[in-house]
Amino acid sequence: MKKQILGCVTLIAACLISARAADWYAPQEPFPLYGNTYYVGTGGISAVLITSSAGHILVDVGGPEATEQVVAHIRQLGFRVEDIRYILNSHAHQDHAGAIADLQKLSGATVLASAASVKVLESGQPDPADAQFPNLTPMAPIAHTRAVRDGELVHLGPLAVTAHFTPGHTQGGISWTWQAEEGGRTVNVVFADSLYALAADGRLFSRNPLYPNAQADVERSIATVAALPCDVLISAHPELGGLWERKAKQAALGDAAFIDTGACRNYAAKARVTLAQTLAAEAAPGK
Repeated sequence: MKKQILGCVTLIAACLISARAADWYAPQEPFPLYGNTYYVGTGGISAVLITSSAGHILVDVGGPEATEQVVAHIRQLGFRVEDIRYILNSHAHQDHAGAIADLQKLSGATVLASAASVKVLESGQPDPADAQFPNLTPMAPIAHTRAVRDGELVHLGPLAVTAHFTPGHTQGGISWTWQAEEGGRTVNVVFADSLYALAADGRLFSRNPLYPNAQADVERSIATVAALPCDVLISAHPELGGLWERKAKQAALGDAAFIDTGACRNYAAKARVTLAQTLAAEAAPGK
């Protein structure tokens, strides 16, 4: 019984992420988030399009199953896939980056990520140091990549998107921020990377010899996201950041429904709970 309880505790964090796994690629109509920012992802994997007259920036895509939906969503909104100049990645797991190769080929865009993620994206092979490595799926290798620095501003015409390194869930995780304006009001938009401390069965997040700084990194990343200027949050998995609850109010409130200045702090708080559960489970006797 004790072993079963410990097993359940270990799986709590994984369940938070995987509970909707069957719905990750469920159909989802695209919709405006705020100003020039649009949700073009699937029911369970976020993809966000930032538009301008100089071209567009796409943040994440999803796995290979998402390609057709994301392309159709961009076109449905009246934008051209061929006008995407940059594709930004949050972290190099197949469910968030597996379709980037397809979108890169269609658009000719340059793919931007951290140096650690670029290594994975270019090879298509999962990082062996990732605590989830045994469960990770290879992806199509991606061409035309460029590594960005922590704090770097990505400029495209009037657009300016900032990279915030948020490792821990992976070694190369990045959260992205920018501003959007609508009706004379400017808001801070955050695309928050996954902050959850997860490990595959048989591995330990907190005692991973191939990534010994994972705990310190995720703690720092949680603090980073909590401190960001944050009016509109989109998390890598939309339900974990409360996007659908805010979307339900859009018909009545317009795009202002997505404004929640406490959303990033709440997202970080959930990640702290998951980290505490993971550490407690891994500290149990026999682990």
